[in-house]
Amino acid sequence: MTKAVTLPSDADASGRSLGAEELELLRQVIEAGTLNCTKGSTVIRFEKRFAEWIGLPHCRAVNSGTAAVHTAIAAIDPEPGDEIVTTPITDMGAISAILYQTAIPVFADVDPRTYQVTAATLEKKLTRRTRAIVVTHLFGNACDMDEILELANRRGLPVIEDCAQAFGATYKGRPVGTLGQIGCFSLQQGKHMTTGEGGMVVTRDPALARRMVLFSDKAWGYGDPKPDHYFLAPNYRMTELCGAVALAQLAKLDRMIEARVRTAARLSARLAGLPGVEAPHVAQGVRHSYWKYPLRVDPAVVRGGAEAFGARLKAAGVYCVPRYIAKPAFECEVLRDQRTFGKSRFPFVGEHRQDEPEVRYDSADTPGTLDALARVVVLPWNERYTDEHVDFVAGVIRDAHRELAS
Repeated sequence: MTKAVTLPSDADASGRSLGAEELELLRQVIEAGTLNCTKGSTVIRFEKRFAEWIGLPHCRAVNSGTAAVHTAIAAIDPEPGDEIVTTPITDMGAISAILYQTAIPVFADVDPRTYQVTAATLEKKLTRRTRAIVVTHLFGNACDMDEILELANRRGLPVIEDCAQAFGATYKGRPVGTLGQIGCFSLQQGKHMTTGEGGMVVTRDPALARRMVLFSDKAWGYGDPKPDHYFLAPNYRMTELCGAVALAQLAKLDRMIEARVRTAARLSARLAGLPGVEAPHVAQGVRHSYWKYPLRVDPAVVRGGAEAFGARLKAAGVYCVPRYIAKPAFECEVLRDQRTFGKSRFPFVGEHRQDEPEVRYDSADTPGTLDALARVVVLPWNERYTDEHVDFVAGVIRDAHRELAS
């Protein structure tokens, strides 16, 4: 059996690159005494530097990844009952944002090998009420964007990229988040860089940028000749304290991504040729940035499939998540029973949906999603992994394979 090693965790300091740089910038903010970004300069500096890092002219920092997606949806301003097509393998925050803007989430199937939506699965779900497409670059792996963008352009639809898990991932040399109309990022505890909670939206479109800035601050026109609250909007501002941590984290981001990519490549090499256990599939021209490391387990080879395999890994000290999420997002009660605003079921029902078919979700429409979730075991990953950690994980995987392989 492989000798046990304690793995660093992104839930605490062992797996996070937080230190003197963050403390110094926090000290400066505290001493200045200005913690609100409308009066301070730290968040503005972070927005400018992140925009430079991603290679776009506009960045708006907000207080969570969910807020980032909500701000992006609000920027395209759907009408009540419009449809936005997305993936069923995602965080509920990316779906609730659609509902809060009175639009209806529609779920495209995924490629079971990559866990990603494709142009073919998206096209099946487009209707005359489709207002936008949201693609999620899951686990740090980029979707096949050429075909998706061709489809979106042909149908006149904006593409929002959810890059919460994909800092530093690239598609044919271009960073994810710069390919569609809007890119969304998260600074939640376990992301490539973190402020505990936080997020960013980026775009090259000045009109979208203007609306995103307004939406995330109660639609108040700061700096306008005659400012007013122009439309309904929340307060999603980032604090100067989070901005300070974000600035320090951004200076380390490239190094942290490189560390993840290097150690993930080492694990993939250690697992090469292992029957029934497949390392992440990375298409030609894609740089995977490894938020997590998903294994695809074949139950025809590994007895008990992903559940049994994951249980063996956890028992040996490799915390992991078989299935990643327990069920497709549309099977959660909020969507299954349409529990939204009171008992109204809005926006699923109402005059705005007159003559439209009733919205119902059916797992039979997403066989790729069911297959993907049934076979995946998601391994933790972070920038503090060393070669020793990787070799331990590889050894535990091989031990489990010897026990369970047919």
